[in-house]
Amino acid sequence: MTIEKPREPWQWPEEQWRRIVGHVRAGRSYRPKTWKDGKRCAVALSFDADHETNELRDGGKSIGRLSWGQYGNRVGVPRILGLLDRHDVKATFYVPAVAALLHEDEQRRVVAEGHEIGIHGWIHELNSVLPYEAERDLMFRSADALERITGIRPVGLRTPSWDFSPNTLAIEKELGLLYDSSLMADEDCYELLLDGEETGIVELPVEWVRDDAVYFMMHRFQSLRPYTPPADVLDIFRREFDAAWEEGGLFQLTMHPHIIGYRSRIWILDELIRYAKSKDVWFATHAEVAAYAKENAA
Repeated sequence: MTIEKPREPWQWPEEQWRRIVGHVRAGRSYRPKTWKDGKRCAVALSFDADHETNELRDGGKSIGRLSWGQYGNRVGVPRILGLLDRHDVKATFYVPAVAALLHEDEQRRVVAEGHEIGIHGWIHELNSVLPYEAERDLMFRSADALERITGIRPVGLRTPSWDFSPNTLAIEKELGLLYDSSLMADEDCYELLLDGEETGIVELPVEWVRDDAVYFMMHRFQSLRPYTPPADVLDIFRREFDAAWEEGGLFQLTMHPHIIGYRSRIWILDELIRYAKSKDVWFATHAEVAAYAKENAA
């Protein structure tokens, strides 16, 4: 019996690569002509409150890196919430269920102050390495845990590390989610298609250029040691915002409490909010943006 070796990608038949590319795709645009109350631009700020799960997800037990995660809860989130309160701006926090269970009071405070909490995996696991049954179980358990802690059923998901498996969208659909915020096919909202079929799920797209981690994240024992001066990061974020405002589109930003929450960096967020407030913008949670975009698409 001859065992056929797997084909190299350059040997794939057309049907194979078309099937892979077409499995999850961007559908129709959900970009409205104007945003709520006639605002020209929508601003959606988000914070991935990973805390200790950054270390735990790979089986790590480093006390130092766990303490870095605790900083996110102990200093980062309170500092961020204080800043948002001073500016009267609402945001979205994506929280792994394990982080939520470790810091239940934090989640209740976030919701009490009018912010949204979204699903961000169980222990910040990578979806693409999970079998379907495990991914589904963890996603449903995560939604249940967040609902139990906060009293509110989450309507949106951001996959940990934006790692989207071939099964993720089908599970999101089964969960009845309003939106996802893990993919990058556009800068404005769009509908997700599953094997060419409409899902009704709104994608609120992300991008690494609008993520604080790529500029500041560090791991001492790996080659991950990028560093960009805070002033330069502010300039990048502000240029992204300016372009979104000029186009009448969406400005979405991803940050992490254990990264942006430091004294020398939090001012980036402060200055960016001040700058955006000088323009004609609508600050909203990701759920609010997704719902409005879907209902008012041009």
